[in-house]
Amino acid sequence: MKLYLLRHGIAVDRIGGQISADWQRPLTKEGYEETQHVAAGLKTIGVKADLIISSPLIRAKQTAEIVLEALAKESEMQISEALAPGGTASDLYKFLRPFSQKENIFLVGHEPDISRLAGTLLWVGPDLNMPFKKAGICRIDIVDIPPSSPGVLKWFATPKLLCALT
Repeated sequence: MKLYLLRHGIAVDRIGGQISADWQRPLTKEGYEETQHVAAGLKTIGVKADLIISSPLIRAKQTAEIVLEALAKESEMQISEALAPGGTASDLYKFLRPFSQKENIFLVGHEPDISRLAGTLLWVGPDLNMPFKKAGICRIDIVDIPPSSPGVLKWFATPKLLCALT
């Protein structure tokens, strides 16, 4: 199984006006456009998505929708609290179990949780120093859920690199 760990795109920084809570912060225009370019770059290198799972926060859902539009119009999108800030790998494994036959799964979340998840999947621990830029992504291949052996990091890409491909 190929897991694509994707941090949400650039979002509005401030809470105020109609945005009264962190979960409501949407992507900025720049974040939306950059995420579109990242998705186009992923398509250029042949990435596919069979399933996209997103944090329930608005900025992550918007990021997931952009990826869905670019890579997987026929695929499904699911929302999981396990990808919300503070979510755990064990909760994510429970959520993923019914989808174990899917080959390409996108997990759209937040920092520092997405870095911790990468460390957990790679069996190097949650303190792995692998910070994801906004709209940054990596691919980790695993054999089963939960992983019975360390995942394999296939690649890690910044948005700038993927945008350069479009």
